[in-house]
Amino acid sequence: MKLFNSLLIAGALFATPVLAQDDDLKPVVDEAAKINESAAESQEKINDINDQIDNKLQQFKTLMKEIDGLEVYNAQLRKQINNQKQEMADLNASIDEVSVVERQITPLMIRMIDGLEQFVELDVPFLPEERANRIADLRSMMDRADVAASEKFRRVMEAYQVEMDYGRTMEAYSGLHEVDGQEREVEFLRLGRTALIYQTRDASEQGVWNKQTRQWEELDSSYRTEITKGLRMAKKQKAPDMLMLPVAITD
Repeated sequence: MKLFNSLLIAGALFATPVLAQDDDLKPVVDEAAKINESAAESQEKINDINDQIDNKLQQFKTLMKEIDGLEVYNAQLRKQINNQKQEMADLNASIDEVSVVERQITPLMIRMIDGLEQFVELDVPFLPEERANRIADLRSMMDRADVAASEKFRRVMEAYQVEMDYGRTMEAYSGLHEVDGQEREVEFLRLGRTALIYQTRDASEQGVWNKQTRQWEELDSSYRTEITKGLRMAKKQKAPDMLMLPVAITD
C-alpha cells in the first residue's frame, strides 16, 4: 500500500512539469499560428497583386500594340491627306484652265455652227426642214446658261457626225415638191450625197438634183423602174441590188 502511494506521488511529480511546459508553449504556438495565418493572408495579397500586375502588364502590351498600329495608320492618313491636298491644288488649277478653255471654246462652237449652216445651204437639198431645225436648236442651246460647255460641244459634234453619216447612207422619205408649177407629194431617194432623186406617188414623173446648176431637172420614164427599185431598197423592202441611176448631170 505504501508502494502504490509512492507511485502516485511520483506520477504527480512528473506530470506537474509537463503541464507547466504546455502552458508556457501555448502562447508561442498561438503566436506562431497567428503569424502563419498572417503570412498566408499576405501571400494571398501578394498573389492578388501579382495577378493585377500581370493583367496591367498585359493591358500595357496590348495598348502599346494599338499605339504602334495607330502610328502606322496615322502615318498613312498623313500621306493620303498630303495627296488629297495635292489633288485639290491640281483640281483648282484645272478649274482655272477649264475657265480659260471655256472662254475659248464658246467662240469656236459658234464658228462651227456657222460653218455647218453654210455647208447645209451649199449641200444637196435633202431633208431641208430637219437639218435647218437642228442648226436652229444648236443656236438656241448656245444661249442657255443651264447647259454645260461640254454638253454644248458634244451636241455640236453630234450634229457634225449626223451630217457625215448622210454621206454614206441610202434613204427614202416623203415630202412636198413643186412639179410642173404645182406642189405635189413625192418620194425622195437619197444616195449618200451622190444623188437626190424624186418620184411622184403615181410614178408618172421623176427628177434629179443637178449639183452644177443647183436646180431640179426632170428625168425621162426610162429611169422609172430603177427609181422605184431604189426606193424599195431604201425602205428595206428589197434586198440591195445594182441600180442604174444618174449621179451627175452636166450641161
